[in-house]
Amino acid sequence: MRVLIVEDERAIAGYIKRGLEEQGYAVDVAYDGREALDWLDAAPFDLVILDLMLPQIDGLTVCRELRARGFRMPVLMLTARDSIDDRVRGLDSGADDYLVKPFAIQELLARLRALVRRSTDAPKTPVLHIADLMLDTATRRVSRGGKHIELTAKEYAVLECLMRASGRVLTRTMIAEHVWNYDAFNQSNVIDVYIRNLRRKIDDPFPVKLIQTVRGAGYRVWYEDEHDPT
Repeated sequence: MRVLIVEDERAIAGYIKRGLEEQGYAVDVAYDGREALDWLDAAPFDLVILDLMLPQIDGLTVCRELRARGFRMPVLMLTARDSIDDRVRGLDSGADDYLVKPFAIQELLARLRALVRRSTDAPKTPVLHIADLMLDTATRRVSRGGKHIELTAKEYAVLECLMRASGRVLTRTMIAEHVWNYDAFNQSNVIDVYIRNLRRKIDDPFPVKLIQTVRGAGYRVWYEDEHDPT
């Protein structure tokens, strides 16, 4: 999942960024409201973490503007203000959830997972299945045929991206945009390395191969028998 953090306090932004990257998220940071809107116009994001008090353009205005522009990704608003009126204003501006500073990174991660589950395009269950391959987005546990598979954070992120696509072919760029931040995602050969690592762990020990290369297009996770009308 690719996340935009909009936070003018660099220490807090760095704390959140490190916590998310340790969990496999791709993270970009904007330090004021105008920069945030520029980022949203330039790159696709799955989630936005938005501070309320920002220079240039405040968080409420940023949230209203991104909704007016048709962006529908979940928005988690951060603020030091904890009054009911402040929370109502944040939610009325288009935010999906509200977290008061200071907060624990574990709570932030749990709220992000809940937002993804509730979003329109997300599966209704936190567990993704393709054939005997299972990925639990709540616990980040992956197994195949009941056997636990140990993945690195980025391997998990690539696999989750492919499994959420439900058999659709994803180009290297599409995968990279959701797994790496802006500075790194243009290294398309990195995707091939992670696909090889995933195949070694997920496909090589099993007779049925789920990770497929579509020549000239990209990759998909696919189980043919599930889509065979015969």
